[in-house]
Amino acid sequence: MTTPPGPAADTPHITVRGEARLEVDPDIARIGITVNARGRDRRTALDDLTRRNTTALDLIKSYGDAVARTETGAFTLTPELTRHGRGERVRTYHGTVHLTAELTDFTALGELTTRLADLDLTRVDGPWWTLRPDSPAHRQARGQAVREAVQRAREYAEALGTTLAALLELTDTGTDHPRPPGRWRHASFAAAPEETAAAAASPLDLEPQRQHVHAAVDARFTMLPPTL
Repeated sequence: MTTPPGPAADTPHITVRGEARLEVDPDIARIGITVNARGRDRRTALDDLTRRNTTALDLIKSYGDAVARTETGAFTLTPELTRHGRGERVRTYHGTVHLTAELTDFTALGELTTRLADLDLTRVDGPWWTLRPDSPAHRQARGQAVREAVQRAREYAEALGTTLAALLELTDTGTDHPRPPGRWRHASFAAAPEETAAAAASPLDLEPQRQHVHAAVDARFTMLPPTL
């Protein structure tokens, strides 16, 4: 089988880069929840932590499809020591459980965040905004970058009084949504120990932050020999 000959060495080539930068609405909001408990003995601390963790999980699950995913992270139960005479004694036990919740319905985000922060010894961090890996924004950015590369190559060819002949190579140099300064909103909320609210707190007004998507390609073309 004969391999077709490549372009001649004296065929004019042109190499260009095409880029696209989009600003789109986020798909996902993530919040981190840290549940705490303290007790003078191990069992009391563990029982309180289990109860508060169950309360937080039940509250998150009550929002149904608005919460796309819930994950449990690190669990710790640590004795806090104090010196007593010539030795050391356990003064108290401190337990924590870390949870993460992903929401796709932002109308429920402010209310859920406020209700979680209103629970005893519970801290809420976030939200962190992001796009799904399969977000159409990535495809849109790639397509726009390719079209820009072709248009730029045509303009160079036209400036030389000629036209493009063939595409030799197209290289994807990356599609991402970088983190520009200030894009990620982060806040922390914590309830006071055993605090009993007289009335439910008003839902927080959390506005989604726009996401920046970038795509770039390098393209190499041949063009008809210009008359210079």
